[in-house]
Amino acid sequence: MTKCNGKTALVTGASRGIGRAAALALAKAGAQVLVHYSSGKQEAEVVVENIRLAGGRAEAVGADLSLPDGPHKLAARVREIVGDRLDILVANAGISRAAPIEETTVEDFDRLFAVNVRAPFFLVQQLLPILHEGSSIVLVSSLAARASVGTIYAYAATKGAIDTLVTHFAAALGPRGIRVNAVAPGVVQTDMSNFTKTDAGRDFALGMQSLKRLAVPEDIGDVIAFLASDQARWITGDIIHADGGSKL
Repeated sequence: MTKCNGKTALVTGASRGIGRAAALALAKAGAQVLVHYSSGKQEAEVVVENIRLAGGRAEAVGADLSLPDGPHKLAARVREIVGDRLDILVANAGISRAAPIEETTVEDFDRLFAVNVRAPFFLVQQLLPILHEGSSIVLVSSLAARASVGTIYAYAATKGAIDTLVTHFAAALGPRGIRVNAVAPGVVQTDMSNFTKTDAGRDFALGMQSLKRLAVPEDIGDVIAFLASDQARWITGDIIHADGGSKL
């Protein structure tokens, strides 16, 4: 059983989907969880309430990570709550946009990189003073970083950047005893994958996978909680493909 007793954790984009599942899994494992949201304040407060009703500790923290100073403001708020110690950072918040190359705008491209790459980079930077030996950083990558899965070219590029950051962050922070890994989901039944609600979308997703069912957020949240825990203490610089055997 994954154990995070006594640990403090921040999960970005935790008001729904994979982030919500990760926050609940970490809380169940014993961590105090800061549930970050950008616009879904009400949803985040429901996650916090669910954690507290189960006997856990949680708070909702808001910040717009698409803004240049968003990570800095979030880090400052986190430090106000947890003081000088953060054990787990899960950088899950992300956005996607499907569009042919010809229809991808500069604005869309820049926003994707702002939220999916710039925000986690500077959140790590700003939280480094309170990360310590034994801390764990988990980034969220994607199947799209290693395989072509539709017209999500700019989004895929952001996840390729995340994979690169895992390698370099793990090398840089390893001497401090800080582990850095990523989880790369395939298609998961979330708002970001609404196409799975159609027969054609479901068939497309299942056609890529060795395991013939659609993933749910909890399938990914449990992997994130494991990587964040001491059970994964000898894993760093790795990307765990939690994708049901997609594109084998």
